[in-house]
Amino acid sequence: MAGMYKEKRANWEGRYLNIDKEIASSMLNASYAVDLKSAVHTSLETIRNMLLERPNNEEISILTQQVERLLTEQTERLESINRDLEAFNYSVAHDLCAPLRRICGFTRALQEQYAGRLDLEGMDYLERIFKSSQHMNELIEALLQLSQLSYLNLKREVVDLSEIAGDTASDLKQSAPQRKAEFVIQPRIRTFGDANLLEIAMKNLLRNAWKFTQMRESSYIEFGARELSADKTCFVRDNGIGFDMCNSEKMFHAFQRLHSSSEFPGNGIGLTTVQRIINRHGGRIWAEGEVGKGATFYFTLQSCIT
Repeated sequence: MAGMYKEKRANWEGRYLNIDKEIASSMLNASYAVDLKSAVHTSLETIRNMLLERPNNEEISILTQQVERLLTEQTERLESINRDLEAFNYSVAHDLCAPLRRICGFTRALQEQYAGRLDLEGMDYLERIFKSSQHMNELIEALLQLSQLSYLNLKREVVDLSEIAGDTASDLKQSAPQRKAEFVIQPRIRTFGDANLLEIAMKNLLRNAWKFTQMRESSYIEFGARELSADKTCFVRDNGIGFDMCNSEKMFHAFQRLHSSSEFPGNGIGLTTVQRIINRHGGRIWAEGEVGKGATFYFTLQSCIT
């Protein structure tokens, strides 16, 4: 259902006589969401034609009010739909957790109590059932966490992203001390935001880099910030396996994998979670990469300071 909507932006300019009978111009700018029937788009086209044909101050004021009302109605409608979808997702995921936990429990009991009665093939089947149920439970827990991101109230405070990156790097190194890995972390990159959510986002990005550099003889992972398009932009860069830029948007969609799950395990919604957190903070995230030459994830945040 959510895929039926998309965002568009319109900029139209009309000319009219102001109160001093001088020619002036008016720019009508609207960002709006439309469904497949393009109801709002049609309405705005009508307003545009009226604006170009018979422009004057009074009509422009009336038309502007109509546009604002249409945008408000459409925004409220979409917010209501999104709330219903999120509530539905949460309910379904929550109800699935209990039976899955029972499956895991009974499977493990069978393995322990009937090990002597089952042959190797039977034990292998039970182990596969247990692992699959466990994986499904992890996916559901991740979906629950993702759905909750839309409802959580942000507790804004000064957050040191560099400190989070440093702590995460230490944990990753300790988890695989045999790996040769270099972390380069720019100090004192701070922002105003929710500390818990930003920690989740940072850990997901760094763990993602750690995972996709595991086949390198020596891993290189960097976290830093720079001025880009007048914004302070943070980035996480690695020398991993990279990706085809044709799939740069696909990777932020839930369960859309660019690489084999057997080689690079995960729940498939890590980057989706990161994107939602960044969006909640008024920022955006995008990725650049090349197959075999690593990847860089850029993100902006409101009030990012260094």
